[in-house]
Amino acid sequence: MERRKFLKVLGLSSLFLHGWLKELFAAPGATVAVAQGGDHAATTRKALAALGGMQRFVKPGQTVVVKPNIGWDRTPEYAATTNPAVVKALVEECLKAGAKRVKVFDRTCNDPRRCYTSSGIEATLKGMRNVEVKQIEEERFKKVALNGKVLKEAELYGEALSADVYINVPVAKHHGLSRLTLGMKNVMGIMGGNRGAIHRNLDQALADVNAVFRPQLTVIDATRILVAHGPQGGSLADVKVLNQIIASTDMVAADAYATTLFGLKPADIAVTRTAYQRGLGEMRLDRMRIVRA
Repeated sequence: MERRKFLKVLGLSSLFLHGWLKELFAAPGATVAVAQGGDHAATTRKALAALGGMQRFVKPGQTVVVKPNIGWDRTPEYAATTNPAVVKALVEECLKAGAKRVKVFDRTCNDPRRCYTSSGIEATLKGMRNVEVKQIEEERFKKVALNGKVLKEAELYGEALSADVYINVPVAKHHGLSRLTLGMKNVMGIMGGNRGAIHRNLDQALADVNAVFRPQLTVIDATRILVAHGPQGGSLADVKVLNQIIASTDMVAADAYATTLFGLKPADIAVTRTAYQRGLGEMRLDRMRIVRA
């Protein structure tokens, strides 16, 4: 074989071998834990245990934010807000792991006093030592540089920014504009100002925010899902009981898996698709490690 041809063949072989080895030894894809059961606190703990337990995320002395959806004046059975049993289980696990303080809050859409009461979250956590449940205080928002494709900056809640650990706890539900609202959209609960304006370019705007501010853990409440007339709901006919909890360190993967509960594909949801395209996480179900707890 001529020297030039030999070197060309050798070069192609090396490229092929390098690609094969890279694929072989690549880090495993996102892990998504899926637990099921009628005891929603126990089910939450099973999903968490499948990821290594809360001690993997929370260290002694840390301040933790557990951010549910408390956005609407709805009681838990309507699936418009996060199940209080799920929130309490996560808060308890944070305290067991040694958290100095756990803060729970959300910027609501309806009257905050009514939302905090109707959701059941405030009452469920009442009296717990080192747990703070309080309404958003407007003066605590801070401007954060995003330098994103749509948002150059955004007002984000200071107590979320200063926390050592941020745990995202959305409820899985239908949304009239984005089709679904899951983990990545739940970040709107720490956004100040005229956050509704981002719906014009929602997928890119949410990618801008989530690229800068990422949760260490996303736990999606799919114990009851709202399949129509979201995000507010209001009819039990629109609620489907699944008794599932989804947990992952990859917010995109968590959202992608949750999408399948609605009979949709991850690529059907612009927020998920854009986040994946921008490298914020894994969308491809066949590249995930799905752990049934």
